[in-house]
Amino acid sequence: MENYQFEVCANSVESCLAAQAGRVHRVELCAGIPEGGTTPSYGDILIAREHLRETKLHVIIRPRGGDFLYSSIEQRIMLKDIENARRLGADGVVFGCLTAEGDVDVSLMKLLMEAARGMSVTFHRAFDVCRNPHEALEDIIRLGCNRILTSGQQATAEQGIPLLKELGQQAANRIILLAGCGVNESNIARIAQETGIREFHFSARENRTSDMLYHNQSVSMGGTVHIDEYTRSVTTSERVKQTIEALHSGKQ
Repeated sequence: MENYQFEVCANSVESCLAAQAGRVHRVELCAGIPEGGTTPSYGDILIAREHLRETKLHVIIRPRGGDFLYSSIEQRIMLKDIENARRLGADGVVFGCLTAEGDVDVSLMKLLMEAARGMSVTFHRAFDVCRNPHEALEDIIRLGCNRILTSGQQATAEQGIPLLKELGQQAANRIILLAGCGVNESNIARIAQETGIREFHFSARENRTSDMLYHNQSVSMGGTVHIDEYTRSVTTSERVKQTIEALHSGKQ
């Protein structure tokens, strides 16, 4: 595997199992994917842990969508969710907090890091909306996080290649950079070759049509935001394997 590691952003236990079948190293279990990922339910974490044997389980700790400036109540929720993830056997947790000025919220991060002691910690894509990524990188290293999930502050990791390369040089093996967002079989090799990054985060999802025979298309569960209630996106082991193979074969 040339020391590469692969993480799948899993939106369900079903996606976790597909990721494991595709032989990835870990999954990041999330709910609320359209919002960028929120903390999954107790049941999701428990059942994922029961079924994941070869694949590590990381759980996102994010109480809501939107920005990464958290109220005192939200901070208490995050601490309890970390406690819950630990109790259910998660191998790692994924979180990130910013100040109103767009810097890493070091004081809050220290509290969360203490709560997560003994588990692997990834600082998530809050990094991609911080004010100064170079300063943030140093703050996150000092905090003791294991890795940073980042697209290089661009819409996709492929577009963020220039900053990803800079960050890799600055990090100098003091922290792992995990390239994510829009990583797929068509660009993973290019991202690896041009940045030197060795860990990749991707979803490898495909749309699945509902088994419902009766459809009521006039009602949307999102209210005024219309989504297709009869299609869902699920990770498939085939796409996971294709993405990994594309890197090893050097496809671009």
